[in-house]
Amino acid sequence: MSENDANARFIRESIVEPAPIARARAHALELGAAPVSPAVGSQIAVLAAATGARSIVEIGTGAGVSGLWLLRGAPQAVLTSIDNEPEHLAAARQAFADARIPATRARFITGRAADVLPRMNEASYDIVLVDADAENVIDYVAHGLRLVRTGGMVLVPRILGGGRVADPVQRDEVTSAYRSLVQETQESPVVLATVSASGEGLLQLISVGPS
Repeated sequence: MSENDANARFIRESIVEPAPIARARAHALELGAAPVSPAVGSQIAVLAAATGARSIVEIGTGAGVSGLWLLRGAPQAVLTSIDNEPEHLAAARQAFADARIPATRARFITGRAADVLPRMNEASYDIVLVDADAENVIDYVAHGLRLVRTGGMVLVPRILGGGRVADPVQRDEVTSAYRSLVQETQESPVVLATVSASGEGLLQLISVGPS
């Protein structure tokens, strides 16, 4: 086993997922919702706590898993969750109720993110999590950067594309979009960017405002 593989295994096995999130994960997998991994979930919880987030948007509910992790880090935040799958949103609502998240802490919007995001107020959110419709990830990140305040964060799980992004031979549309996001945000004057390789990978962007 390589050093990288050993490190990944150690991290994966060290994370203890709270029971309400573990139950939400089991339900999400039954629905085929593909929630974020515990490794990524624990990271977004820490980032939510570190930023003192009070207003969060997630694009794609993961049937409640990602939202529960975010609110674990920022229990006073209000989460807006957007998904075009009513069944996934219903599962998220139930997961939040089971975790005793007050109804005032979450609102759920059924619809296509491409239709919902343009109607949302710019510079009004602390965190935007992008975890849906990988083929539209570049557009969603652009919307996310418009929505977050200066100093706010846009987070993109699955940025490593299951190992495909690091392989230059892979040139499908989604892989190329992820690769472009990593490269272009590293060079952008309006964000600070870094990539975590834990779990499925997490692109972290902090808005620093106009150049």
